[in-house]
Amino acid sequence: MLRKTITLATALLCSGLAAEPLPQALLQLNGHVLGVEVAATREQRQLGLMGREQLAKDRGMLFVFDDSRQHCFWMRDTPLALSAAFLDEQGRVLNIVDMQPFDDTEHCSAQASLYGLEVPQGWFAEHGVRPGQQVEQLPQD
Repeated sequence: MLRKTITLATALLCSGLAAEPLPQALLQLNGHVLGVEVAATREQRQLGLMGREQLAKDRGMLFVFDDSRQHCFWMRDTPLALSAAFLDEQGRVLNIVDMQPFDDTEHCSAQASLYGLEVPQGWFAEHGVRPGQQVEQLPQD
C-alpha cells in the first residue's frame, strides 16, 4: 500500500506561512558583510531553508532561538549544501559545521548557543571566519 507522507515543509507551504517574507538584517563577520533572513519564530526556524534550490552570494539565514542551550540542525528537505555556525549570546562563533543536502544527520552546537547562522557551504572558510570570532550587528529583541 502506497502511503503519502506530508512533510513539515509541505504543510507550512500549504498553510501560506512560507509566503510571508522574513525580516532582513546585515551582519558583519571578519570584515565581510552578510545579508540574512531572520528566522525568529518556531515556525520560521522549522521551515528554515527547506526547499530552497539557490542562495545568493553573501546571503544566509540567521536562526534566533528562544533560549541558550545546545541546538542542532539537519538538512531534511533542503537541497543546498550549507555551512552553519552556532553563536553564543554575545554573537561569538562557537563552532562551524558543514551539512550535506537531504541529510537527516544532526549537527549540534559545541556549547549553549542562542543563534545559528546558515550560509552556502564554504562561505565561512572563504571569508576566514573561525570559532572565537565575533559576529557584529546581530538583531536585538
